[in-house]
Parts: sequence; structure tokens; C-alpha cells
Amino acid sequence: MHHPLVIISLVVLLVRLGLWLNKRRKATGGVDAPAAGLVPRAELVEVGREPADPSAQAALDAAKAGDWRPAAAHLSGGDADWSTRYTRMSPFSDLAATDDEWLRRWRTEQPDSPEAAQVHTDALVRRAWEIRTAKYASQVSREQAIGFHQVLEQAAEVSQDAIRLAPAGDPNAWVVQQSIAMGQGWSNERYRALWAEIVAREPHHFTAHTAALQYWCEKWLGSNELMHGFADTAIAGAPAGSLQTVLKLRAYWEQVLRDRSAASALYRSAEYTAAVDAALADLAAADPAHPGLVASRGWIAHALIENGRPAQALELFRGMGREIAGPWTYYGNPAAVFDAARRKAARAAA
Repeated sequence: MHHPLVIISLVVLLVRLGLWLNKRRKATGGVDAPAAGLVPRAELVEVGREPADPSAQAALDAAKAGDWRPAAAHLSGGDADWSTRYTRMSPFSDLAATDDEWLRRWRTEQPDSPEAAQVHTDALVRRAWEIRTAKYASQVSREQAIGFHQVLEQAAEVSQDAIRLAPAGDPNAWVVQQSIAMGQGWSNERYRALWAEIVAREPHHFTAHTAALQYWCEKWLGSNELMHGFADTAIAGAPAGSLQTVLKLRAYWEQVLRDRSAASALYRSAEYTAAVDAALADLAAADPAHPGLVASRGWIAHALIENGRPAQALELFRGMGREIAGPWTYYGNPAAVFDAARRKAARAAA
């Protein structure tokens, strides 16, 4: 017969084990990421932060070591469309925003390189917005505002160099000006002139349309009406697979940011459901090499969850791999909120 103290100790141990397992289950949302076909949370990175292919990573590593030549070859080579070329620039602009020695050498040794001028402009834009932060204007300090406008003015000057060097048909020197336009508060008329330069060269530039939606939203220099009007016009003129339909989902999200009380009714409305379905059809028709594919999957996955269809979002999360995209990138801890959304989808699909 077992001693009572042994039985009590065993019971206590089992209770503690049960509590630990319950705590772990809650912490992981009751879902094992690999078993659900998802990348572990520890491996997640924000979309665009790291190159997707080995050659791009090698070029970035070379730039970090001070050699600009592989970056120049990577950004100027190939027959990719202009939107893809613009997307390729992102990791190099991020690097140059904090370490631009390699870029300065590139600009000195190849002063007529349009890619170098574009990266230089983009890096200064990113540096300016890093100074300002993503806070609302009322929360930005005077020192931050001064630094922001000083660096943004430098970016505006370099952007003129990028425009001068841009080859025929290349819209990217104008695309990078969009963040300058927002920061400097360009008038609607001046912005429309900039937009005309972009679409004359590339009517369906994915990143340009995403940036334009931000300009036209109420928190910047537009309104809900102008924002939705822009999205509707872009979608109406775009071919299947362009992923311009995602603009409508982003427009609804911006609208909800301004009026959170409307979220429940809006996200379950017939209009929103139709917008989600249109985006899903657009995604199905998209080229697997589309530069906005991961970002679009993120926004559509979020939309499906808000629309009450989380199980449908699981396949999109699987397709995103280790990249965090969609509205979750705007949160203070993107990996945590993104992972919670993935687990919600996995539970619904189980």
C-alpha cells in the first residue's frame, strides 16, 4: 500500500503538469504550427525585409561588406517588369538607410546609374520616416518633425537626379517620390501630375497603387470618398491577376481605422464579402512571380478572417511561408499578432 504522502505528491505533480500543459496550449493557441503547415513563429520576418532568392541575398551581403557591384548587377539586370524591379530595391534601400558607404561608392563610380539614384532617394525617404516614426502628427515631437523634413528635402533633391537618369519607360523614379509627396503634403493637383507620370509608364504598378491609396486616404491628404474612388477606378481598369482588387480591402481597413465602431457591420456586409471574393479570384489569376503576391495573400487572409471565413485563410498563410504581410505589419509586435491570426485560421480549419 502506497504511503499517503506519496499519493499526495503524485497528485500535486499531475496537477502541476496539467496546469503547465494548459498554459502551453493557450500560449500556442492549441495549434502546432509545423503540423498545420505553417512556419514556426521564431522564423517569421516582415515581407520585403530579406531577399527571396539566393542571388539577391549574395548581392546584399556583398553590399554590407562594401562591394556595390553585385547590387548594381542585380538591380539593373533581367527582364522583370518595373513593379518587380522596384520591389527588388527594398532590402538595399533598408541597408543604405543605415549604412550608405557602399552606395556612396556606387554613385561616385557610376554617377549615371539610374538604379543607384533610385536607391539613394528611397534610402533617404526611409531615413526620414524613421526619424518621424509612424505616429500621428500630433504625437511627433518638434525635433522629429524638423529632422524629418530636412532629410525628406534631401530625398526630394536626389529624386530629381533619379528622374533625369531614368531610362525611357521606367516609372520608378516617380514612384519613389510618392512618399515624399505625402511627407511634404503635396496638393491633390500636384499629386495627380505625379500620378500621371507613373501610369503613363506603367498603368498597373502594384507598389505605386498601394502608395497612392495611402495618399488618398483621410489620414493623409484625401478622404474616404477619394480613397474608395481611387480604388474602384484602379480595379475597373486592371486586368485579372493584377491584384489591384486588394486596394479595396485596404481601403476598407483604412476606413475602419478612422471609425472602429463600424468594423463589425462593415466587415460582414454584402459589399465587403463581394470585395473579398473579387480579391480571391484576382489572386487565383495572378502570376506566381507577381511582386505583390505575398502582400496580397496577407490582406486577403485578414479579410477572410474579418468576414467570418477564417478556415479559408489557412492556405493563404501557408503560401506566405515565413513572411509577415497584411495589416499585421502595422502593429508593434507583428510576429505575435500575425501568428495569432494564423492559429485562428488553423483552428477553424481543423
